[in-house]
Amino acid sequence: MTADPLPPDLRPTLEQGLRALDLPPALAPALLDYLRLLLRWNQTYNLTAIRDPREMLVKHLLDSLAMHRHVAEIADAGGELADLGTGPGLPGIPLAIARPGLRVALVESNGKKARFLREAVRKLGLAPRVRVLESRIEAVDEAGRFDAITARALATLPLILQLGGHLLRPDGRLLAMKGVHPVDEIATLPEGWAVQASEPLSVPGLEAERHLVIVAREDAPG
Repeated sequence: MTADPLPPDLRPTLEQGLRALDLPPALAPALLDYLRLLLRWNQTYNLTAIRDPREMLVKHLLDSLAMHRHVAEIADAGGELADLGTGPGLPGIPLAIARPGLRVALVESNGKKARFLREAVRKLGLAPRVRVLESRIEAVDEAGRFDAITARALATLPLILQLGGHLLRPDGRLLAMKGVHPVDEIATLPEGWAVQASEPLSVPGLEAERHLVIVAREDAPG
């Protein structure tokens, strides 16, 4: 039997974090299964620079889940989110676990990371609701399909829109996870795009500043 790579106190810590985010603690087992898989693959494939499982819990799982309220309406309608440059599946996989109605396309061009994503989707039982698109963002041929796109530590707001804006429906939104409020990036948004909201996010166990910036086409319904 393979030893569990997770410390025994990790589940209560995660459950406490889920409560703080107004999410049910019952999500913990599936999220920890994902974390175990990530830890094991990370030993060989270097999927993330973070190695400590406690740090992963905060900076990967809880940080990704801090935006769950902003995909709730999409999930309730069975809508679809594209997670651009998802890496090892962040925030797309935690959001898919937390919001069972949400359909997620994990967009990742790195072959090793895409292989991990396919294995994670299979082992976590997320297919067909979650799918892996091994592709550069700008090459994804699904224009106008998605209710929202998201990106976490990928690029500037203008570059995200340049690469992936074509994927959004006319009323679709970019949900960009940022650290400090990105004043300079907002000032250089492409013509036709505008910020609808910028909201601070509270991540349990993380003292760093976090914001979610919501961008839509200027003529999109409010």
